[in-house]
Amino acid sequence: MRIAHYLNQFFAGVGAEEKAGMPLESRESAVGPGKLLEQQIGGDAKVVLTLVCGDNYAVENQDQIIAAAVQKIREANVDLLIAGPCFQAGRYGMAAGAICSAVQSQLNIFVLAAMSEENPGTDLYRELMYIVDSGSNAAKMREAVRKMAALSRKLIGNQPIGLPKEESYFPRGFIRDRFVEQTAGQRLVDMVLAKVKGEPFESEMAPTTFTPVPIPPAVKDLTRAKLLLITDGGLVPKGNPDNIEGSAATRWGSYKIDGCDDLKGEDYEISHGGYDPQFVRDDPDRLVPLDVMRELEQSGAIGELYEEFLSTSGLANPLSNTRRMGREMADKAKRLGIDAVILTST
Repeated sequence: MRIAHYLNQFFAGVGAEEKAGMPLESRESAVGPGKLLEQQIGGDAKVVLTLVCGDNYAVENQDQIIAAAVQKIREANVDLLIAGPCFQAGRYGMAAGAICSAVQSQLNIFVLAAMSEENPGTDLYRELMYIVDSGSNAAKMREAVRKMAALSRKLIGNQPIGLPKEESYFPRGFIRDRFVEQTAGQRLVDMVLAKVKGEPFESEMAPTTFTPVPIPPAVKDLTRAKLLLITDGGLVPKGNPDNIEGSAATRWGSYKIDGCDDLKGEDYEISHGGYDPQFVRDDPDRLVPLDVMRELEQSGAIGELYEEFLSTSGLANPLSNTRRMGREMADKAKRLGIDAVILTST
């Protein structure tokens, strides 16, 4: 079994955040977790190519990295590409998923990754490929590699892949036909009775769950409050300097509006594929209401409008990814001493 392995700079042993900008490099043998992979898979399994890239460089140059990785893996003539384990490292997971997805579609070879459930790469790529549940941190490295090795042997051996719970990978959204003893109605009644009695049961269709968000306290005095504008409508300066994706965005930007009372269409563009942007192009204030906020600020109705607005695209975005970006925006607002946020959408 000839294996290619993708790692970020940290797990390859190159360095931590100070090396996050390193470009794609290749090694002709196993590195770090790859050595453990060879041992766990056993037999004649050998990592013949290790690709290493800094997290920042991979995210900021994704198209270039994918093209280079596909070419190197094609030349290495491998049977399988393994990425990670990535655990909760979001940039790592996004790059690993993008490379695996491209290799699978362009080279038609098996791919496999490992991430935590909260990694944005999991939600974005779980339907396209097998992603093993790695757990949340590197303390579970050996267990994560063991799971990856077991699934790797089945993939290469063209053996039947069991259900997600049996094989330790995340559900891919597929519904499989199989014969069971009870009809759907009988199974439903059994689940209802178990729920009423407080007994354990397992739903056949796992519902999406949302963590309750408590209502924040009201702003005591708006005339002294510092406000911040945020939008998920994809308004960005011309040229899209932060390369915010129009769908499934992985990043957000912060843009200056100090000394400005009105947003001009010629200065902005829309990075969002989910609505007709012509009216916002004509007048960006329709999405980010700077003109009205300045009027409120000048009249004393609000204390102050912060000198930047935050923007991203909310189209087709995995829940775990939006949670991450929301936390990052909230942290920024806290550091700035913001009292209230006005969030506008499409």
